[in-house]
Amino acid sequence: MTKEKLKKTIDAIGWPRLIVCLFFAAIVLTAYVNGIDVASYFSSTLKYWGMWGILVLAMVPSIKCGVGPNFGVSLGICCGLLGTLLAIQFEIAQKIDAVLPGFGPWASMLFALVIAAVVAWLVGVGYGKLLNMVKGSEMTVTTYVGYSAIYLMCIVWFRAPFNSGEIIWPLGGVGVRNSVALETSFGGLLTDFLGFNIGSIYIPTGAILFVLGACLFVHMYFRSRTGLAITAAGANPTFARASGIDVDKMRIKGIALSTVLGAVGIVIYSQGFEFLQVYTSPLNTGFICVASVLIGGATTAKATIAHVLLGTFLYQGLVIFTPPVSNQLLAGTDISDTMRQIIQNGVILYALAKAKGGSSNE
Repeated sequence: MTKEKLKKTIDAIGWPRLIVCLFFAAIVLTAYVNGIDVASYFSSTLKYWGMWGILVLAMVPSIKCGVGPNFGVSLGICCGLLGTLLAIQFEIAQKIDAVLPGFGPWASMLFALVIAAVVAWLVGVGYGKLLNMVKGSEMTVTTYVGYSAIYLMCIVWFRAPFNSGEIIWPLGGVGVRNSVALETSFGGLLTDFLGFNIGSIYIPTGAILFVLGACLFVHMYFRSRTGLAITAAGANPTFARASGIDVDKMRIKGIALSTVLGAVGIVIYSQGFEFLQVYTSPLNTGFICVASVLIGGATTAKATIAHVLLGTFLYQGLVIFTPPVSNQLLAGTDISDTMRQIIQNGVILYALAKAKGGSSNE
């Protein structure tokens, strides 16, 4: 391979993805050589891939509509948390199980998803209107909005009038706990559904199918007339207007869909984690989602389903594999979080530098 072809290949792959892929391969090889149970860590990687997949997928509509990576996906996450808490509060699983044994957890999760999606769409429309007023500074504003939403909801969670014993603090009886168990609702439902082993590697079939189904929905949506209009509005607003497309309306639809996917994503994440984490726990979720899709090869102006699937696997693989390897090589230390932060913030910085800090095409 000539030097010119090598350069073209590297440019096509992208330095961040190339470095992360090589680093991940080195980590896995090191784990294998040092006798670490690679199969169990691959099982965990697949589990977290299924948990994070839809949250990372939420980046695609916001990038396609011209807003750029949605650091404010926390708005959707708050809606998803609300839907799940209401499912627990109204004891959906127990009530349905009393009539249709075995269907309670599915009904509970469906209830949470529907409530989360409806509320998230309404919130997303308002969010999209806000971003239309700050064109050119979307990524900065989405970051502020995401953090503000989390801290605002801290107040809401602390004063929310829930009375379920699974939700409220055992002492005082007011406010939502930091972590709410999903054992009696739908904890582990998709992760365990149709799961099987290939050798020592566990395949969480239900979660993977759900993620792939959501990816297929997004793919088909962006092949529809509305989806093509959203893509056109994001790629070239001036040409889109000349073609009769309402650019502002398309941007709102794109960001609303991103918010809905964020809401659905946190419900799916929580079933896999088997606990609902509220207050400041989702604070950095937006950065993880953005870093994941960028690692997969996306840019601030272009993102595909393939970028989501690859990026989520690589990011979660690094998070899962780094701790045991670092503990094996550097006894008594754990550099996993340090490496995660370096990779996460490094790829975001690289993407912003390539985009020269902006996301608007106008």
